[in-house]
Amino acid sequence: MSPSAPQKHPLQRLLRYGRRYRLLVWQAISCSILNKIFDLAPPVLIGIALDVVVKQEHSFVANLGVTRVFPQLVLLSVLTAIVWGLESAFQYAYERLWRNLAQSIQHDLRLDAYAHLQDLELAFFEERSTGELLAILNDDINQLERFLDVGANDILQIVTAVLTVGIGFMVVAPNIAWMTALPMPIIVWGSFAFQKHLAPLYKDIREKVSVLSSRLSNNLSGITTIKSFTTEAYELERLTQDSEAYRQSNYRAIALSAAFIPLIRIAILCGFTATLLVGGLNVVEGRLSVGIYSSLVFMTQRLLWPLTSLGKTLDQYQRSMASTYRVLNLLDTPINIPSGHLSLPHIEGKIELENVNFTYRDRNPVLENLSLTIPTGKTIGIAGATGSGKSTLIKLLLRFYEIQDGKISIDGVDIRDIRLQDLRGAIALVSQDVFLFHGSVQENIAYGTPEATFNEIVAAAKLAEAHEFITTLPQQYNTIVGERGQKLSGGQKQRIAIARAILKNPPILILDEATSAVDNETEAAIARSLEHITENRTTIAIAHRLSTIRNADCIYVMDRGQIVEGGKHEELLKLNGIYANLWKVQTGIK
Repeated sequence: MSPSAPQKHPLQRLLRYGRRYRLLVWQAISCSILNKIFDLAPPVLIGIALDVVVKQEHSFVANLGVTRVFPQLVLLSVLTAIVWGLESAFQYAYERLWRNLAQSIQHDLRLDAYAHLQDLELAFFEERSTGELLAILNDDINQLERFLDVGANDILQIVTAVLTVGIGFMVVAPNIAWMTALPMPIIVWGSFAFQKHLAPLYKDIREKVSVLSSRLSNNLSGITTIKSFTTEAYELERLTQDSEAYRQSNYRAIALSAAFIPLIRIAILCGFTATLLVGGLNVVEGRLSVGIYSSLVFMTQRLLWPLTSLGKTLDQYQRSMASTYRVLNLLDTPINIPSGHLSLPHIEGKIELENVNFTYRDRNPVLENLSLTIPTGKTIGIAGATGSGKSTLIKLLLRFYEIQDGKISIDGVDIRDIRLQDLRGAIALVSQDVFLFHGSVQENIAYGTPEATFNEIVAAAKLAEAHEFITTLPQQYNTIVGERGQKLSGGQKQRIAIARAILKNPPILILDEATSAVDNETEAAIARSLEHITENRTTIAIAHRLSTIRNADCIYVMDRGQIVEGGKHEELLKLNGIYANLWKVQTGIK
């Protein structure tokens, strides 16, 4: 959705989203209405019973043909049993339908939001915290679920009661009906007034929840750093401030929402006492029967008293709408890197970059008129100082970001025309910051290749020089690595990541600083494995440690977004340029 587009109310957007549940919604609505109609019937039956006791053979039921008192009471007893049975049946039905609807919507909404989130570019995630996104996917969606569980039915039943009782009063006692309806304008006005003032308060609460979730998520992820710098008290103080801000936001909303019920009670009191007083006088003067009077009193109470819960219902509604606004805004976030339409199941691996320009948002250009050709099956190394654009090149090749000018092609096809699944499926990335999922070693190696057999997993681990250390783990391949692989060393995680890439068996392999954070022994082991896995595939190796790329078919040196040197290791040393200086620094040669 464009920023200039008119923003619809969250309820309208939710109804549009929920069109797939139309039948279930109508079933739930029908059961809620019928339950309330049968719930309002007992006061009417009580009034008819009083009419039978007082008038006996001249009662309302007697006019229907049942003249004796006992059969009249039996008939009313049977009707009461039927009414109570139907009321109970429809209550069971609406509770089950609304709850199932809430579960279905929250399930689908969470999956749709997460699926949409996965399609967004990396820039989106860099501008938002993980805690904020988690709050939307969990807490906001759960807030909507809680409203659908109870609140939607409450609103329907209040409306049904008002219409049913209002029509009934107008029919049997039009001169008293207006008194019962007297509080209605006050209640309706109060409801809308409270809703208007509560909406921004609950929007502020949802924003404070995001900040709090973000703080908790960051602190739990960085617990090692917190402990090492002994900043526990500092982080507790920052969390206290965020939690206090959340509490104060709730205080402001509570102060307003809590005032709703007392005001409604006063309005109800006016309507109830008016019906009691004027209706009683009408009975005494003979203008109204005892049965109808008792029904009116009971019905007035049944009509007006549930309105005291309207404040709680509106409270749930506003909370859910604030949450719905955030969830649907996430779903409306445009996808700036759309998938291409061409399917290339058999990619050879020739890569060409032609006059590529790229700039991160609000920053200086990172790549400027960069051109590069990588032949099929060759291994190239890319060196350069930090910030020269090496890793950005890889992100553009994987279409994590979109280039502003120029063209990147694989096998002569513009990568913007290739289906993202085919493009990224043809590339395996082993980065410096290895991410392992909470699960077993076997699951992490097979990630992305779930159909792999155990023997294939072991073979990949052997090629990655990982099998030996895996067999020393407590449960070997079934050992749980912990969140982000925290139970393993940096070198062990790197070798599992390489095994994962080997198992994927892609035509293009990218090594982004794959050995920068490991010791010399691990680096040697990784180098041995790379000799095997780079055969017959296009390989791009980005490295600070030049020893890992010295045997590449060609090495390119980047500086300020441009390629300034290129050639084999020996050729670059003879140039006595940037590469030669880097080599001297790393080897200690003067």
